[in-house]
Amino acid sequence: MAYRRVVNLLPRGKESVFSLWKPRQQKVPCFIIQEHTINHVGRTVRTFHAGTTLMVAKLLSVEELFAKRSLQDYLKKTEVEYNECLREFNKGVTDQQCSQDELRTKRAKVSLLAPLIQSVRELDAKQKELAETETLLTEEDPALRELAELERESCLQDIQDLNQKILDLLIPEEEEDLSDLVLEVKAGVGGQEAMLFTSEVLEMYHGYAHHNGWSFDILEHMTSELGGLRHASVSISGPQSYKRMKFEAGVHRVQRVPKTEKQGRMHTSTMTVAVLPQPTEISFTINPKDLRIDTMRASGAGGQHVNTTDSAVRIVHLPTGVVAECQQERSQLKNKEKAMKALRAKLYSIKHEEETSKRYNQRKVQIGTRGRSEKIRTYNFAQDRITDHRIGMTVHDIKSFLLGENLLDEMNSSLQEFSNQEILMELLGENNQGKS
Repeated sequence: MAYRRVVNLLPRGKESVFSLWKPRQQKVPCFIIQEHTINHVGRTVRTFHAGTTLMVAKLLSVEELFAKRSLQDYLKKTEVEYNECLREFNKGVTDQQCSQDELRTKRAKVSLLAPLIQSVRELDAKQKELAETETLLTEEDPALRELAELERESCLQDIQDLNQKILDLLIPEEEEDLSDLVLEVKAGVGGQEAMLFTSEVLEMYHGYAHHNGWSFDILEHMTSELGGLRHASVSISGPQSYKRMKFEAGVHRVQRVPKTEKQGRMHTSTMTVAVLPQPTEISFTINPKDLRIDTMRASGAGGQHVNTTDSAVRIVHLPTGVVAECQQERSQLKNKEKAMKALRAKLYSIKHEEETSKRYNQRKVQIGTRGRSEKIRTYNFAQDRITDHRIGMTVHDIKSFLLGENLLDEMNSSLQEFSNQEILMELLGENNQGKS
């Protein structure tokens, strides 16, 4: 297991929880988690799959996690591994037969494990200090007891912080969390109502980008006759953008009386969201010889310019058949740049899938079949509630949620916590065992 140094910015104490998946599906009461923000950076992407009902059992606090025998055993095993690796490295430094490559490998492993082992040892020392301090609470001197009580509170806080730090260090970093993203939205089942809702969801993400200080650049945008949205793609850039948005991928369902409904009947419609990490030019390159670039006249409103200038651009990646197009700008050059950005994100997603054969194709899993029953989240206007079915979380006030501000931030923070504990349970071999 490779460990990564992770900035310790997660919420602390009993309020900081992760998820635990059990093999048997259970009905879990909906809950609302207080607003908080998760900011640590990671590697190795993990997403919730649309169309797959996750088995949510319960949430565990940091204290409950550290009470698990499997976690304690894992930490002891890792410390033994670190000590052995350190001895081998020190021996290799003085051993002339040890190659430079072997030394680099051992040095890298020692450096990788060092932050975790240091924190584990600090925790052991702090627990011993706590035990010694608690013996002073029985002293007859009131001043000494008061001093011991203050010292005890300080030790408990330090232990709590170290517990959280160790959990952070156990969570592998996610490579794509450092990326910007390309967001694709598409109307699903429900005709014009689905298109209207798709437009509202895209506007919600526009508000979320503004709320977080990210850029929001439209790459493709096709509207419907009634002002809805058939499909669109946008580029979102900014700190933590992919990390904060990745759990939005999947099928979103709306239940309400549409504006187009004359008899006041409740309708159910769907739309889909795909979130694709946007690689940099350095991390992912495309051979220009593999591209066919077509130009054409833009369609839609736009005055004389639309009818007289071949500004729209379609780019086809010949080896894969992947297509990206853009007609948002008046400049053909700008449309080409935006289309290339979308194409690069799509090809990177495919390339990443090839390198991680254990996972399903990211975009295909996120979109699914766009059916009414295949959903990650429901927006019920009659009950003024939004329910995320992956974690059983419900919040109220749809109007505020669709602004893309605190409530959406709260939902995504909770999804991140669930994902973190799923990773941890997989590391401890408890995903489908439920042992303690």
